[in-house]
Amino acid sequence: MMSAHMKRALILGVSGQDGAYLSRLLVEKGYEVHGTSRDAELQPFRSLHQLNVRDHVRTHSTSLRDFREVLQLVTNVRPDEIYNLAGQTSVGLSFSQPIEAIESIAQSMLILLEVVRYMKLPVRIYNASSSEVFGETAPDTSSSETTPFMPRSPYATAKATAHWATANYREAYGIFACSGILFNHESPLRSDRFVTKKIVQGAIDIAAGHRDRLTLGDLGVARDWGYAPEYVDAMWRMLQQDRADDYVIATGESHTVEEFVAAAFAEVGLDWKKHVDIDKSLFRPTDIRCSRGDASKAKRDLGWEAATKFGELVPLLVRTAPGA
Repeated sequence: MMSAHMKRALILGVSGQDGAYLSRLLVEKGYEVHGTSRDAELQPFRSLHQLNVRDHVRTHSTSLRDFREVLQLVTNVRPDEIYNLAGQTSVGLSFSQPIEAIESIAQSMLILLEVVRYMKLPVRIYNASSSEVFGETAPDTSSSETTPFMPRSPYATAKATAHWATANYREAYGIFACSGILFNHESPLRSDRFVTKKIVQGAIDIAAGHRDRLTLGDLGVARDWGYAPEYVDAMWRMLQQDRADDYVIATGESHTVEEFVAAAFAEVGLDWKKHVDIDKSLFRPTDIRCSRGDASKAKRDLGWEAATKFGELVPLLVRTAPGA
C-alpha cells in the first residue's frame, strides 16, 4: 500500500454525510483536504462543523457540469486523490428530477474523467457508485461485483452510467479509477429526506412528547444498512491499492423498514404500532423489494468488513441523533 503522508485529496461534494466523514478520516491521516460545493460561500457545511473539521478543509465553488471549471479546479489543487461524492443523492427525488439525476451523477463523472485524461495526471479517482444499480435482489441471494446491473430508477440509471464510464476510462486510458458499490450506510449526519432519519427523529420526538404520530411509506422493503464512518474507510482503502478495481461495500445482512422502525421505537421504550401511519402516496413508482451485498472481495483485497451490523446500528443512531 502507498503511504498517505502529506498527500492532497479533493472531495467533490464535500458537504454531505460521506464527504464529512471522509474529510475527518483524511485529516486524521495527515492529508491536505480540499472540497467542492456549488456555492462554497453560501454553503454552511454543517456536517463538517459537526465533526469539527471545517477549519481543516479548503473549499472551492465549482460546477461539476462545466468542463472548464473542473479543469481549473484540478489544475489549481493538483490532488493525489479525487473522491467524487457529488450529485443527486435521493432515489425518490430522481423520479421527479430525472434529468438532474443524469447530469449531476453521470455527466459530471464523465467530465472529471475527461479532465484527468486531458491533463495526463497520475491522480487516483474514486467514483461513488451505488447498490441501486443492481435492482432487485432475491431474498436468499446477495449482490457482488459480478452481479448484472438492473437499475430501476433514474438515480440508479445515472449511477450505472457513471460506473461503466469509470471502468471504461480505467481500461482504455490506464487511469487509476475505481467505483465503490456502496449499499445503504447511515449516520447522525443523514439529511432529513432519508427514511432512516425520519424514523429515528420521529421515535425521539414522540418519546419526548413533541408529537404523537409518524407517517411513513412502504415498510416491507428490505435494505442492507451499514455505518457511514466505516464505509468511507473502504473508499480510502480502494485508492491505496496497487491496482484499481471496483468493490461492493455492505454488511451482508438485509432487514425491512418495519424492522428498522421497531428497533428505533424499542430503543426509546415505545411500541411503534401505536404511533406509525402508512401513506401510500409515499410509495415510489418502482422500488426494490430486497437489497443485500456480498463484500467478500473487499474483505479479501482491502482487509475491510463492516463492524457495525443492524443490531448495533439502529440503537447507535438513536443514541447519537441530534437532540437525543
